Amino acid sequence: MQYTRTEHTRQRWPRRIGVRRLLAALLLPLALVAAPLRGSEKPVVVAEATLRELAPVNWYTGTIISRERAKLAAEVSGRLLWVAEVGAQVDKGATVARIDGALMKEDLAERQADIARIRARLQFLEKETSRLQRLTKQNNAAQSQLEKTMSELASARSELKAAQARERRTAQQLERTDLRAPFSGVVTERLLRAGEWADDGSAVVAMTDPDLLEVQSWVSVSALPFIKMQSTLKLVIGGEAWQGTVRTLVPVGDQRSRLYELRISLPERQWNVGESVRIAVPTAQAREVLAVPRDALVIRRNSISLFRVDDDLVARQVPVTTGIASGAFIEVQGDLKAGDRVVIRGGERLRDGQPVTIQKPGAMQ
Repeated sequence: MQYTRTEHTRQRWPRRIGVRRLLAALLLPLALVAAPLRGSEKPVVVAEATLRELAPVNWYTGTIISRERAKLAAEVSGRLLWVAEVGAQVDKGATVARIDGALMKEDLAERQADIARIRARLQFLEKETSRLQRLTKQNNAAQSQLEKTMSELASARSELKAAQARERRTAQQLERTDLRAPFSGVVTERLLRAGEWADDGSAVVAMTDPDLLEVQSWVSVSALPFIKMQSTLKLVIGGEAWQGTVRTLVPVGDQRSRLYELRISLPERQWNVGESVRIAVPTAQAREVLAVPRDALVIRRNSISLFRVDDDLVARQVPVTTGIASGAFIEVQGDLKAGDRVVIRGGERLRDGQPVTIQKPGAMQ
């Protein structure tokens, strides 16, 4: 049986298609192994491993308080005529409460009348003494009469001093019917209101200076060797990190809690009394270690590692052990040295040996 040329070509065409498909299936994996596809690089953000002085810390809770706060007490007894409203801004020396002083005014008038009476008598005795001294020299008056008059004169002078002291005391009491602010600040509480009776020594209003603020905390005895006057401590307020300066550490601990009071000056900013503060207090001396940002760690159930980016922009997974942690940095030990680039963003799905492209920190959202 003879075939035409056309029929022979039709018989061979399916065989050629099968061979081509087989060759393509064999060569494709080889091409993938020989050269990674362009565009498969993983975008990452990197940071350098550095040598840093780190110290382990314990976190304590503190509160922002005012250094000037007081409950102002009445200095005289009486009915309250007026009390400043809560939230009122007052200057130093301004009146924050007023007590009825009508009876004291009458007492003051009585003291002044006593002084006038004693002065009049004193003037009479002074003149009488002078007259008797002249008569005694002329033997026209008895010496005993002169001595009696001089005694009455000395007594009158003493009475005048006592009356003047009573007048000054009454005047001061009258002046203290106005309860005045010992410092500039804000009225935070009215403990008594207008119309109520204020006894001598009873608290009337509470005041706070909202500008002179600091942090108050209590620390354990183990922290004392690592807290020095004017040293700097890390503060976290409202989720933001700040630096505070140790103003004082009260060296006497509370007998029940065995804690010591710590006061820290705040940086210049608008703070609010009562805000909660977290304070990082060292528990050992700082030492130089190899540190990386915490974000570089890839934590799995049974291992901790990070990705180091080599000069060929290939990520190499490096197992590490961790040590001191302070702030955003943590000590690591492993096949790593200062200056190595480590992945801090984009490493969650990286594989060992995967090529990467380095992005700026703000480029990856």
